[in-house]
Parts: sequence; C-alpha cells; structure tokens
Amino acid sequence: MAFARTLLPAVLCLALTGAPAALPPAAAAAPYEGQAGHESALFSVKATNNAAAQEFTVDGTRLSRVSVWLGSGATTGTVTAQVRRVRADADSVIASTTLDLAALGGAGAGWVEFPLNATVTAGATYHLFLQASTAESGPISWYGTTRPVPGSLTSWNYDRAYWGGWHAYSSRLAFHVNPTGSERCGETEPCYVPASALAARTSGLLTNRVATEAVLPSFAVGASYVDGSNVLRLPSGRWRYLPDGAPASAVVEADDPGALAQVEESRAWLAAGTVPGTTAAQRAASQRALLSMRALLKPNGAFAAAWAPPWEYSWPRDGAFAAVAFAATGHDEEAYRILGYDALTQRADGTWEARTVLDGSGPPDARKWQLDGNGWVPWATWQWYQAAPPGGRDERLRELYPMVRKAADHAARSLGPDGLPPASPDYWELDTETANIGTAAPLLAGLNSAADLAGRLGMGADAERWGEAARRLSAAIAVSFAPLGYQRTVDGKHGRDSAVAFMAPPFNAAPAGLGEALDSTYRALLLPNGGVSPGNDPSFSWGSYAWTASTSFFALAWAGTGEPAKAGRVLDWVLSKRNGLGELPETVNGAGLPSAVAPLGWTDSLVVLTALALQGSVRPTPPATRSSVE
Repeated sequence: MAFARTLLPAVLCLALTGAPAALPPAAAAAPYEGQAGHESALFSVKATNNAAAQEFTVDGTRLSRVSVWLGSGATTGTVTAQVRRVRADADSVIASTTLDLAALGGAGAGWVEFPLNATVTAGATYHLFLQASTAESGPISWYGTTRPVPGSLTSWNYDRAYWGGWHAYSSRLAFHVNPTGSERCGETEPCYVPASALAARTSGLLTNRVATEAVLPSFAVGASYVDGSNVLRLPSGRWRYLPDGAPASAVVEADDPGALAQVEESRAWLAAGTVPGTTAAQRAASQRALLSMRALLKPNGAFAAAWAPPWEYSWPRDGAFAAVAFAATGHDEEAYRILGYDALTQRADGTWEARTVLDGSGPPDARKWQLDGNGWVPWATWQWYQAAPPGGRDERLRELYPMVRKAADHAARSLGPDGLPPASPDYWELDTETANIGTAAPLLAGLNSAADLAGRLGMGADAERWGEAARRLSAAIAVSFAPLGYQRTVDGKHGRDSAVAFMAPPFNAAPAGLGEALDSTYRALLLPNGGVSPGNDPSFSWGSYAWTASTSFFALAWAGTGEPAKAGRVLDWVLSKRNGLGELPETVNGAGLPSAVAPLGWTDSLVVLTALALQGSVRPTPPATRSSVE
C-alpha cells in the first residue's frame, strides 16, 4: 500500500459559503413546492438580529416536514424552523421544530429536514421562518438563488441592524415543503454534512462484483448499509445500489427485487465462510471489512487499495494481506484469484511493479518498484495453502509455483555478502540509503514460505537454496537490526518503524527480545489521538496523522505473541474510528476523525486477521527451514 499516497488532508468539497461546486445542478422546482437552487448563502439567520422567511402555498391539508439548505460556521447552538400564518407575528405559529447543531454534527452545510405536524389550508399563503441561536461567532446562513424562479413567492430578510426589521427580496430561499422521493436529502442532494466528515474522500462502497462505486461523504450522512450487504439504506427510506451490469448506482424503493437479490447473495457469501470476532463490535467490523474487501476485488484478481483515484490500483502488498484474510475466513476462490493476478503481473526478473492499473496492463507511472513484494506474495501463497481445501490444493499450488520460484530466487540473489537485501523503497513507498526492516522482514517470511512450499512439492534443491538464503537473512537481521530494536534502517539514522511487527507471527517466528522492541516502538510512535504513526524518521514527518494499518500491525503482532490484552486495546481503538457506515479509514487526523479514504483494504485485512487471532485462530507462521515433503 502507498503510505505516501496522500500526505495532506482532503480539501473540503462542500463550502460553508458559496455553491457546492462538486454537486450537479438541481432541477427546477415546481412553483411553491420548494426552490432547490442553493448557489448563495443569502441571509444570516443567527439570533437575535437576523432571521429569514420564505412565502409558500400548499395543495394539501397536512404539513409533515420542511427542508432547507443550511450552512453553519458554528458548531453548537440551535436552529428553529416555524410555519407562520403572519411573517412577523410569533403568535401565528402553527408548527415549530428546533434542532441542535451539535446533533447535526457541528459546522457544515446541506439539506436539513425539520419534522412538523400541522393542518394547513390548501392554496393559503404561509411563511417558512428560520432563526438560529448560538454563542459562537461563525455564520449560520440560509442558502438560495438569485436567479428568477417563475411562480415563486417572496423571500424576506430580517436584519434589525441594517434594515430595521423585515425586507422583501427578489432572491428565493432553498426549501421544500413535504419533500418526497428525490426531494428527500441523500438521494440527488446531500443531507447536512458536517465539515468534519469531509476529512475523508470516500465513506463506503457499492458493488455488483464487476463495477465498484464510492459512497461520497456528502451522501453517507444518515445512511446505513442493509445488514450483510453493500446496498445502502438512505435517510428517505429508499435504497441505493449498483445494479448487476450497471456502471452507476440507482435509487430504488426498499425491498426492490434487484437490490434484495444482491443482499441475499452477499449474505450467503458471508455465511459460506467465517466472520471472526470475540465481541459484537469485532464481528460487525469483520463483516463490513470482508464485504468491503470483496468490493475492492476485481474479477481478474486485481485488488484495489481503496476506491478513489490515487488508490484505484493494485499493490502486491495490499493484495497479499487480502488474500490471506480471504483464505483464513474460508473464501478460497477470492484468495486464489488474487494470487493468480500476481502471477500474471510478475515481471520477468521475478519482481513486481510498485502497483498496477486494475486491468493488469502495467504500472500507471514510473514509481520505483519495491522488493518487499518478493516476500509478501510467497508468504500469502503459503498462507493460502495452509487454509485451502486439501482436495486438489497441490495441483493448484503447482500452477502458482513458477511465480513463487522466480520471486524467491530473486530475493535470494538480492542478499549481499552481509546477508541483507539492498536498499529499496519499503511500505512507506520512500527509498532508503541502507537496508530497511520493512523489506528485510517480509523477505524473510517469503523465503521461509517458499522453502516450505518447495518441500511440499518435492522440489528439494529449491527448498534447500531458499532455506539457506532465509538462514543467512535471519542471521543478518539478528546482527544488524536486533541491537537497534528493529529500527527502520541498519544505519540507525531513520528512527523507529511500525514494521517491527513484521518480525512477529504470522510473518516470522518472534526472535528473542522482540517483545521489548514492540513495546518501545509502540510507545515511540503513539500519537495524542491514540493511534500510531508509521515511523518517526527525523528526515520525514507524518504529522499528526495516525495510520490505521500501522496501528493494526501492533494488534496483530501482540495477538500472535500471546498478549491478547494489548492486542485487544489497540484493536478497540482502530474499531472506534470506523465511520458512520462502519468502514475503516486509512488515516485518523489530529482531531481523531477518519480521513483520507474509507474503506482501506489493507486495514480491513489486518482487522479480520487480528479478530481471528483473538478468538484463538492464530494464523500459522512459516517454519524456519524445511527440505522434505511432509
């Protein structure tokens, strides 16, 4: 995965002033049924000097709710919507609802629905009145349009300091009376979106197992997945899903047959495997992680890191972890499909590009290849083999064996006279001047894995060759990295690294002294928000962002080294950072909020593997040597 993919928080895509440029233009509303245009923050509505009102009529006799486009720079306070017979007469109120800004999520913008219950007279003119109260200085505005709206009635601005009271305007405020169907927020227009939610670019995934579509944060508010599926239940009660064969999602009535078929299929897929966890939270997170990993997996075996442009590529590293998590939970076909993609995209010299486009045609750019893939892919192949149904698994392994052989041979040849691999970009996707633990530890796991697989297939010479390379590398790590507490590089110039966890099960048998190195590294990398940074290299700063994958490394390592209490506490923190749809983000910002993208496939895989380990299903560790068939 590319830890260098995004180093800055995403720019807010929904401004508190001005038009939300990322949204499509709204269709023209029918007269008196609500003007949906919301290009401008027209009027301040902050008490006691400011309010606004919009005249309207209705055809029916019942008023159940109204919605307005509201933008708030304040995080606390209240907003009251009233329906009045007489605009300036508070005694003429026939319905009133007050909402709490903090309950809406604080500062933000979007459609806000106010539930009401009143009898009205068809054809009569009423006034939708809005006023807010807050002790903060941030603006609270009702949005609308200055364009002509044929047939609409008058809007009014109350500004006691400027107008001395009410003032009629030719502009029109954005509102709906008794909104139904696509007028309900969350379908074609977003519900009120807290600015904090926009720290992430994506919030969830829809899929038909061929196409994938991201759920944007602005359309995730108030939504939830139909349990056991990637079908989204909207605030309106209708469903959004990606129909089979369709390139884009559709909004349908709840229990639509096509959507229900997807729900039933994904629930059957989950039931065919294991959803791990010792607590309800762990099981819920594991279920969502498995479904999200499946949504990121393409039919050809390419595994996307996440579903936003900088992440929509297949990294061998991310795919390896996903393959292991799929295999360990009984989803053999998905695991083997990823490994098959690795075989197809392996370079002639046995290495892999840092990442490939999802059609497998090659890398998207000139990013330098990374040697750790030569460890991760053989390790994932070994883990798949351990979990695969016994019938026919040796024949299937033989199909992958040429890939394993090329990868292991290149890894063995790469070791220098000191037994260490050369400097190479690690999972940070940044180069180092000397060997780094983020490459050495995966290569050790991969060489041991390849040697064991060779022995199982009767390839004695291969097993001995790779076993000897693994022994040389293990000794070199003990001499060069262990005395430094498994810091990032052997020259000791680049600080601590969360890759210390790669020396623990299920990657490698934990060497003596690893426990102290895990503890001290975790303490060194722990951030005020409760997560950890990938490292503390003095030449490169990760800022205040915690990385959920790096944090999860420690949970998995402690679960594998017999310290479930430590593992559980770290896993609890990771799970506490799931977003409103239950998805796991790539990073957590300094304010403790999910950021970058959600879900991230690598973190999903790590959470599933940790939950398995905590319930007693610790994945096996490749043996140090093996040279004969069992």
